[in-house]
Amino acid sequence: MRKMCQLILTKSYILFHTGMRISEFCGLTLRDIDLENKVINIDHQLQRTSDMRLVIESTKTNAGTRKLPMTEDVAQCFRAIIEDREPPKVERVIDGYSGFLFTDKDCNPLVAMHWEHRFNHMVKRYNDIYRVQMPNITPHICRHTYCSNMAKSGVNPKTLQYLMGHSDIRVTLNTYTHLGLEDATDELRRMEDLENARKELEKNKEEKPVSQKMFRAI
Repeated sequence: MRKMCQLILTKSYILFHTGMRISEFCGLTLRDIDLENKVINIDHQLQRTSDMRLVIESTKTNAGTRKLPMTEDVAQCFRAIIEDREPPKVERVIDGYSGFLFTDKDCNPLVAMHWEHRFNHMVKRYNDIYRVQMPNITPHICRHTYCSNMAKSGVNPKTLQYLMGHSDIRVTLNTYTHLGLEDATDELRRMEDLENARKELEKNKEEKPVSQKMFRAI
């Protein structure tokens, strides 16, 4: 049970630190993970239809087809997942795709609903134990959080648009970046610090260097 919880947290960490859509995340296969170059290939998504069939679809937008760089922490998470993955007796193939990373006990790929249930279960367990309650968390909130954190850290908006897979940068800026007064204050303070550093640098350049004549022996 403990190992299972650790794996769930490991997989959740990937969601929080890559900003993938949950359908893209569920569709990941072994061939999509390039640990040598630390790149995640995203060119499809896994969906479940109203009649409960699993299907592979193209990404939500053309911009959704992309390659995501991964940090060393995310790479370590993928290594743990791949090492823990036991090859099934019969590999499930969906529309030509196989080797799914996230499956249930019957080797069927997990879909968005499964992850929503897992998140709800983890939050409920936490809130049953601790007085300070945790708010509701969904896979989509992970995506919002990732985008907001990247924006706060100063990532170029066009770079962030690419990472999120948005065809329109207005979606990136208006919908997924939740910034407020505190963030604006921090940004202005950062700009002020940069300006003060620039002035100090120019001041030092204007000062004449010490002449060696001043140290000439008398």
